[in-house]
Amino acid sequence: MRIAITGATGNMGQAAVAAIASEEYIEKINILSHSKKRTKKLLNKHKELKKKVLIIEGSLANPDVCAKLIDGADIVINMGAVIPPKSDQMPERAIECNEQGVRTLVRAIEQAGENQPKLVHISTVALYGNRTAPHLFGRVGDPLLVSPFDIYSATKLRGEFCVLESTIKHWAVLRQTAMLHPNMLTDNVHDGLMFHTCFNAPLEWATAHDSGILIRNILRKEAANEMPDSFWKKCYNIAGGAINRIYGIDTLNDGFALIGGSAKQFFKPGYNATRNFHGVWYSDGHLLNDLFDYQKQSVTDYWQEVLRKHKIYKLGKIVPKSLIRHFAVKRLLKDPNSPAYWAKHNDEARLTAYFGSREEYEKLQQTTWNNMDVPARPSPDIKADNENPVFYGYDFFKSDNDIDLSDLKSVAKAHGGKLLSENFATGDMYAKLEWETQDGEKFTATPYSVLRAGHWYNPIYRENVWDFDRLSKKDEIFASVWYDSHRKDENMRYGYDEKFNARAEKICE
Repeated sequence: MRIAITGATGNMGQAAVAAIASEEYIEKINILSHSKKRTKKLLNKHKELKKKVLIIEGSLANPDVCAKLIDGADIVINMGAVIPPKSDQMPERAIECNEQGVRTLVRAIEQAGENQPKLVHISTVALYGNRTAPHLFGRVGDPLLVSPFDIYSATKLRGEFCVLESTIKHWAVLRQTAMLHPNMLTDNVHDGLMFHTCFNAPLEWATAHDSGILIRNILRKEAANEMPDSFWKKCYNIAGGAINRIYGIDTLNDGFALIGGSAKQFFKPGYNATRNFHGVWYSDGHLLNDLFDYQKQSVTDYWQEVLRKHKIYKLGKIVPKSLIRHFAVKRLLKDPNSPAYWAKHNDEARLTAYFGSREEYEKLQQTTWNNMDVPARPSPDIKADNENPVFYGYDFFKSDNDIDLSDLKSVAKAHGGKLLSENFATGDMYAKLEWETQDGEKFTATPYSVLRAGHWYNPIYRENVWDFDRLSKKDEIFASVWYDSHRKDENMRYGYDEKFNARAEKICE
């Protein structure tokens, strides 16, 4: 088998390379590299791969580079992405990689004709946007309400939609959940990103190790001709399983426990956003694991491994907590990606997006942990809550073969739009159909993209404008989730200008 990989030096990519290093069925690996030095450093850890690897330098958005990357490949694993905080700091790079790069890769595969490789595209949990009670659980098919100002999720949304609507014969989209990786602690002490995590955010963690095992097991099945046809042309959630379902506050507690502390000893309630994050517990996370048996590590396993590899953290138990708080946490409040920085520099747009208003932010600064409503850590055997279903506009549990014209019309109506196509063969989930949004914009999409993957065209698909306050007033599907963390009387339109300055404007009802 000949494979092509993007994102090999990223956290998931490194784990995947480690997992496949000794796989004898792999004859050749084309690796796209932005940094030949980093790629060679990675390969030095896996010397058995060196004779198999061809390093291709350049940008995924370059057609010639993509043509070289997929040349002779049987399967492409696209893990390449510019993620937070780099996507916040360099939004142009996020657009180039996550959006333009995916379009270029898709076009290259489409143009390969009979020699088309199969594509496994890694998407993200960030597409679901902010989730909270009562909709802590979600699944593929839930509405995609990417959080305002999150350029990462916006570009990944557009990239995924491009894959779904492509003419590639064999593709699979895997939405990666929150991922615990070896560099997590060090990455989070350089930027204010950790203050974006809501204390009540439902997070279902998967480790980088398990994500690498997933990629290996996909390749194994494909090489052995054991891959079921039903795997292809579907979206899946990469999940960690019930044992890894916790809240944002629990993750902070687990990390600080390494040095004998807790979140309440290092954070104040007003440090972190109260909404506008992303994370969800999965009611369908078992589907991918049933196919590839990759869920091996728990959150506890991860932290024990961190402590085993970095015994220096034990010294934190004897260092005064006030000293650690000053150097590891408080200094990051001055970072441009921190809510405290936004407040000091009058970034009203972000304060509104992440807290509801400056007033709500200021009120939170006076709150103590004693009167802060923080969820208790969930039980390890927590199961999906079926009492608060998301509204889909049709019977979500109907089989694909039974989806008919009335289902499509019902979903379009629930979105405040219309189905324009008049002809539809029952069960043809990949037919190209014409739809119209509540704004009268026409778009083309398959029933699979709309009904099964949760896509519905709106301004974020063409520009960096988040208009969900307005749209949700007529869109019942959006409203069923958006109003869990937004008031119905909010009327804000969020967006970036041409220089990526954050903007929020009050819109007329």
